[in-house]
Amino acid sequence: MQEPDHPARRPLQQTSMQAKVAEELRRMIISGELPPRSSLSEMTLSQTFGVSRTPIREALKQLQIEGLVEVRPRVGTFVAVPSRREITELFQMKELLEGAAARLLAFRGNVPEVERLAANMSAADEAVRAGDSEQYEKLVHDFHELIMVGADNSKLEAHYRTLMNQLAYARLVRTSLSQPGRLSESDHEHHRVLDLIRAKDGDGAERVMREHVRRSHQALMAGMDDERFKD
Repeated sequence: MQEPDHPARRPLQQTSMQAKVAEELRRMIISGELPPRSSLSEMTLSQTFGVSRTPIREALKQLQIEGLVEVRPRVGTFVAVPSRREITELFQMKELLEGAAARLLAFRGNVPEVERLAANMSAADEAVRAGDSEQYEKLVHDFHELIMVGADNSKLEAHYRTLMNQLAYARLVRTSLSQPGRLSESDHEHHRVLDLIRAKDGDGAERVMREHVRRSHQALMAGMDDERFKD
């Protein structure tokens, strides 16, 4: 009997190296270590990571699919800069997903994530009082992360993580929080979401979370306009 043909497989070591390179580049882009519009040279990255250009090329292809990298034919590869329209569309999805997560968490009752949210809010209140925007940024990330994990829905969480990678949210939240008064407004909005989650009001938690995401988006757009005006 003739053996069936199987598609050629890449060596496991090469596949693993590609994944490691993609993970590290993704982290560097999302954190802002690699700023928007940065050139991504295969040769330079190959030297930086100490690997051949093949896993570098495959990792960049993966990041292009995720929307983090832009390939310009005959020009080069660069850290992508989402357009205003793309940011708006991504925030619309963020609103839907985080609203759903807040609703699901409220229905779960007094799970550990709720107490962690309360601890997060105490630390956030202190950061706001101290005017420590850098610390507050970290706590914002943790707040939204706890709600998503607390929703206990792996499909929802997977879509959310893909979305957040495309947004490279860490480098956008700073612009949003730079708006006058936004730090305390954001903190107040988080408190409202937590209060409704604790009250097991799923409808209210979803509504207020969606309002919070919309306000964050508005602050971001205003901040981007300010930065463009300065330039």
